[in-house]
Amino acid sequence: MSRPPMPSAPVDVHPLHPAAGGWHCSHLYYSFDRGVLSGMSAEQISTGSQEFIAALDAAGPDAPMRLQSSIISGHKADFGLMMMDPDPLKIDAVHQRLMASKLGPALKLGYSFVSVTEISEYVPSVEQYGQRLVVEGETEGSPSWTAKVKAYEGRLGAMNRQRLTPEFPPYRATCFYPMNKKRKVGENWFTLPKSERNRMMSEHARSGMAYAGKVSQLITVALGMDDWEWGVTLWGANPEFLKDIVYQMRFDEASARFAEFGPFLISYVSPANSILEHCRIR
Repeated sequence: MSRPPMPSAPVDVHPLHPAAGGWHCSHLYYSFDRGVLSGMSAEQISTGSQEFIAALDAAGPDAPMRLQSSIISGHKADFGLMMMDPDPLKIDAVHQRLMASKLGPALKLGYSFVSVTEISEYVPSVEQYGQRLVVEGETEGSPSWTAKVKAYEGRLGAMNRQRLTPEFPPYRATCFYPMNKKRKVGENWFTLPKSERNRMMSEHARSGMAYAGKVSQLITVALGMDDWEWGVTLWGANPEFLKDIVYQMRFDEASARFAEFGPFLISYVSPANSILEHCRIR
């Protein structure tokens, strides 16, 4: 079994901020209780709606660094939030403001997932990327090898910033699901040598790269924070691309042999006022 190296002691890091420089991330999924809403006055609903819109204003003075709201398709929820910030309590404060609003009694939080952003141990360094090219048939030091290594080195910094402190992509269709790696006899991911895990994750990454310009992905880690180990958030230029990439990646060995998946939640990015209108809150 190949354990990852122990992290070095952080220096001058805020006690609640992720030591590696990433952000806390929360996915929250709510439903409106129609029975409670039917007992509210028009004034309560009107005031509550304004409070709802203010609480979900991504540009508001108390908003976390990233806040995205969406309308959920299906019975699992009415709307969802994805939020990221160095301070986990700033994220939770949005939830508390919603629950303390006039609409709060009619809001039911049905599912949540708490995680942090990270740079995966399977992201190759520049040197590792060069070695991978050799394994794939490139000649070390050749013009082709040199150009590819230089290009990777040039984009690695930006890719890692996007992993730790991501911007939301411009796509409206989005999907979230939690996942684990198996720990079963004969299918235990955590007893595999690091080299074998690297090989399978490289294959997995190549499958995802085929959807560049169609799908954006963010993997957050929840080990020790939630019931599942990782959270996968996908955004697609079209909903069908989300279906396609999930299907295609199911054939990768890392998924076909070692992955377990939780519930899938499909939604469409929408501002707070559109959520209220869509859900007939008036």
